[in-house]
Amino acid sequence: MAVNEHHRHGAHAHLKLAVITASDTRDAASDESGRLIRELLEGADHRVMHYEVLPDTPERIAEAVRKGVREFDGVIINGGTGIAARDSTIEAIRPLIDKELEGFGELFRALSYQEIGSAAFLSRALAGISEGKIIVALPGSPNACRLAMEKLILPELGHMAHLLGLASTHDHQH
Repeated sequence: MAVNEHHRHGAHAHLKLAVITASDTRDAASDESGRLIRELLEGADHRVMHYEVLPDTPERIAEAVRKGVREFDGVIINGGTGIAARDSTIEAIRPLIDKELEGFGELFRALSYQEIGSAAFLSRALAGISEGKIIVALPGSPNACRLAMEKLILPELGHMAHLLGLASTHDHQH
């Protein structure tokens, strides 16, 4: 049974986040996944402080995520989590992660399996903590982003913020 959202610590957190899209083919106008992530975050009273579309190159991705971790409460990146030669998001950000949250990838793939079948295991989506901040890497597919945001990320962002002591939390304020 799910924990009652209104009684969970951090349920009223308002995080400041960066949203990054790693793609060689999308730009801000055609980035449906980045737009969806931003809309869902803002709809849950979080603030998207930075948004960009980057080429799928490890150096650029690592640099953008490091900057996001320094300046904000976390970074949600989409794209580059598959197995194609150009998919390098995981290689770029895994070295930045101090604590990997293995359960995120496990649950995401289990939920994804219910929607797309065995292709779900081709996703290397992951989440972790870097310097006390949240990092999540999602596939570039809008359906995958919606699934991860609605079923996993949004329900736990406030709780994660509370556990990490992030400054943007506003518990017990109405």
